[in-house]
Amino acid sequence: MNYSDGGLSATTGEIESWELYRPDIYRYVNDGKIWMDPDTGVQLKRCPWLKKVTGQNKYTCDIYFDRPDDCKYYPVTIEQMINDECEMLETQDLEKPKQAQKTLDKLMADSRPAFE
Repeated sequence: MNYSDGGLSATTGEIESWELYRPDIYRYVNDGKIWMDPDTGVQLKRCPWLKKVTGQNKYTCDIYFDRPDDCKYYPVTIEQMINDECEMLETQDLEKPKQAQKTLDKLMADSRPAFE
């Protein structure tokens, strides 16, 4: 699973909001990049706000309402979900990825533009 490693970003507005209202989140920002180790400045391999649910292969987000748009728009593609080993994938998604992408686009229509 890879929910960071430099693959996520935040807008200037999101970063400024965190600086003002969520310094706990802002401390993981360095030079406009997010999820940087506050002590070393090194890019974290995983988002510091994802917490594994005990006994399950699932994660929760500790900053759900303040998460960056990149997270709000996730997932964009079925391929991305496969690469991230997303627990929401079902067998039929893997067997018919084009249909699964259409379904995903419908589900996410209110959150982001459809992937083309």
